Amino acid sequence: QVQLVESGGGLVQPGGSLRLSCVTSGITFSNNAMGWFRQAPGKEREFVASINYNIWNAHGPNIGYGDFVKGRFTISRDNEKNAVFLQMNGLNAEDTAMYYCAASRSYVGVRTSPEHWGQGTQVTVSS
Repeated sequence: QVQLVESGGGLVQPGGSLRLSCVTSGITFSNNAMGWFRQAPGKEREFVASINYNIWNAHGPNIGYGDFVKGRFTISRDNEKNAVFLQMNGLNAEDTAMYYCAASRSYVGVRTSPEHWGQGTQVTVSS
């Protein structure tokens, strides 16, 4: 049984930081690209970040971010712990959303049509 379990969400003030974690089981983690998405109330789910199983290739790092990230978030992974992380700095009210972890055996697929999803962790940015 595949499980992706997110944690690390919560309430944070504008300008603050959070680090989200996603621990996986039931998949060969090192063979999966991982991603983060988010969905705010009344809005569609949107892509946040992705990281390939091979972080580097001949063309540079296999890491991508949504346009809104603008250098504020950093995705990373630990293949020993079967975990992916999202460090979020400079949070603002527009970042309030449910954040979801996703996995795919394809780096393109993790952004467009992930095979597995977590249940999400809520991030609320408010003073």
